[in-house]
Amino acid sequence: MLLEFLYSKIHRATVTDANLNYVGSITIDEALLKASNIKVGQKVDILDVNNGERFQTYVIKGQANSGCICLNGAAARKVQPGDKVIIVAYAYFTPEEADSFTPTVVMVDENNKIIEK
Repeated sequence: MLLEFLYSKIHRATVTDANLNYVGSITIDEALLKASNIKVGQKVDILDVNNGERFQTYVIKGQANSGCICLNGAAARKVQPGDKVIIVAYAYFTPEEADSFTPTVVMVDENNKIIEK
């Protein structure tokens, strides 16, 4: 049996842009993707701390060290630039794998620069 657990999260990132005229997704700074082990195309949950919105989308890569956190397409209607979001990825584990797995948590500052991992 496989169980779904937290795999990785980027905690309290600041939304830098919301682009309604795009087909969908969230653009995330490549440095944050590497640090969090989140992959391009991976499904993520977006939790908006400011307004309580919770929704899913998929990841596209943004310019490294740009601090970019941009919600695209329909998701752009659910956030505002300046909002704090938690970006969460999950994975399926066997119970044995889950017992020994530690999720990756990336903490960022106001400019989406890594302050703790």
